[in-house]
Parts: sequence; C-alpha cells; structure tokens
Amino acid sequence: MLKILGKSTSINVRKVLWTCAEIGLPYELEQYGSGFQPTGTAEFLRLNPNGMVPVIIDEGQALWESNTICRYLASKHGRTDLLPAEPLARAQVEKWMDWQATELNNAWRYAFMALVRRSPAHADAAAVIASAAEWNRLMALLDAQLAGTSAYVCGDQFTLADVVLGLSLNRWLSTPIERPPLPALQTWSERLSTRPGYRQHGANGVP
Repeated sequence: MLKILGKSTSINVRKVLWTCAEIGLPYELEQYGSGFQPTGTAEFLRLNPNGMVPVIIDEGQALWESNTICRYLASKHGRTDLLPAEPLARAQVEKWMDWQATELNNAWRYAFMALVRRSPAHADAAAVIASAAEWNRLMALLDAQLAGTSAYVCGDQFTLADVVLGLSLNRWLSTPIERPPLPALQTWSERLSTRPGYRQHGANGVP
C-alpha cells in the first residue's frame, strides 16, 4: 500500500491526500513534522535530504516534492482527466501547478507566517502589507483565468491544477487580510466545495 509521510495539516501533504481522494487510492499516513515524528533524523533524511514533507513510499522507493507526487500518482493510475496525456494539454496543467509552487507561494509566505502562524521572525508590518498586496495581485490573475474558462483552472475539466490551487484558495480565504472582490474565485470555490476531497482536505477549517 502507498505510504505517505507528513502532517495532515500541511498544505503540501493535503495536495497529496486530496489527489488520493480523487483517484480513490488507499494509503497509510504516518504523521511527520512539528508535534509528530521528527523530519531531521538520519532515517528521514535518507528519504528526503531536504527534511521536508510530504514523502511517499511506493513500490519500495521514496518520492518527494508535493506537485511531483501528485503528477506521479495521476500518471501511474491512468488518470488522464487529472493530468492529460497530450503534451500541450498536460503542460497547461503543469504550468499552473508550477506557478502555484513558485510565484504564488512566495507571495503569501510572509503575510501567512505573520498573521496565521504568528512567527516572531515575520514581524515587519511593511513586509506583511507588501506580501498581502502581492498575494492579492496574483489571486486576481487566477480570477481572470477562471473568468475566461468559466469552470476550472484549465478549462471545463477538473485537473491537478485545481487541487494545488484550490488549497491555495482556501489559505487565501482563511488568512485575515483585506481581499478584493474576485467573483470568479468565489464561484470556483463553490464549485470545488461539491467535491468530497476538497471538503475533507481543503475547506476543512485548516488554512
């Protein structure tokens, strides 16, 4: 059985859990991270030298990086609805997944760490304001994309792009910042909320 190592409240672990829910894939979850088993041990670092979650163990091999894990699971189980086989259609999905992992994550990090995690290392008020502003700017770009598709991130069909960005949406809505009215995001949120995987691993009260 697939083994997932990671804390179930982690946004990156929840990407994998939601993907498993969409596939209908059974797994064993071992809690690793703050408050659980440590990730800095020699044993864990052999699995992921970065000391971060999630890590999966499948067919005796370890794999890390959450978006890569999601792509692997969709591909292995033939879920071309979640990750198309046609190269350009697949690249469109991966483009938005990569944007989430690079541009969007970098934008929200300071504001989220300050306002939700209450990190003493993120106490610069000006930096919080700048982070929130950039976060809102990028969410407006996503809103424009969704207004164009009138459905999901990459078109009429739900894909892995909706998984990773749906969790980002939940985090944005859960963080106490001023947010501009972005109606396409609101409609998308309502559409995602019809999916059991999103209700369990996304809009479940955890930012």
